[in-house]
Amino acid sequence: MKTRLVVLTGAGMSVESGIPTFRGSDGLWEDHRIEDVATPAGWDRSPETVLRFYNERRRRLLASEPNEGHRVLAALEQRFDVRIITQNVDNLHERAGSSFVLHLHGELMKARSTCDPDLVYDLPGPELNLGDLCEKGSQLRPHIVWFGEAVPLIEDAMEEVKAAEILVVVGTSLQVAPASWLVDLAPREARCYLIDPAPPEVGDRFTVIAAGASEGLARLRIALSLC
Repeated sequence: MKTRLVVLTGAGMSVESGIPTFRGSDGLWEDHRIEDVATPAGWDRSPETVLRFYNERRRRLLASEPNEGHRVLAALEQRFDVRIITQNVDNLHERAGSSFVLHLHGELMKARSTCDPDLVYDLPGPELNLGDLCEKGSQLRPHIVWFGEAVPLIEDAMEEVKAAEILVVVGTSLQVAPASWLVDLAPREARCYLIDPAPPEVGDRFTVIAAGASEGLARLRIALSLC
């Protein structure tokens, strides 16, 4: 039986693929207030604005490619039972070949019904517009977990972390939920690694690799091969 390797990835995982972290120090996402494009209230005020914002995010994603870090995680499946929990909404893990990806915050290339959240659809391209309806006749919205909404898959993520034999955190600083508390659920005997170019103080629980996602995961792959 393969060793269970659970990976928690954040925005830094996809930066090398040209996917910006969106949220700047001024609290704006590419010149948009978060309240206007990433909340239910913003959707209620102006669904056109929200749809335009995510259409542009999809166009950028479709022009991007997985980076070496994504490919290393996919390659690790040859030896490990790799379970990826990502805070990212892009599909770069899947495009790199990873077979188990749990998206905490939704998926950019999917839409869901505004009347039935269980009706989720793959989008064939970047556009989702007013008038695009679900099978029940209701407007489709981005399949994104907005601020103020529940995170449907958080309990699944908790169970994955509890089963980790190796836990890897990459592209997220452990300063913001859910990463800040999910990692505390890892078994005491689990080996834990943090990959970050400017790692915070995390105590002696984690082996720290001070590098970006691609370089850090390449170094981790070598370290794991020596274990």
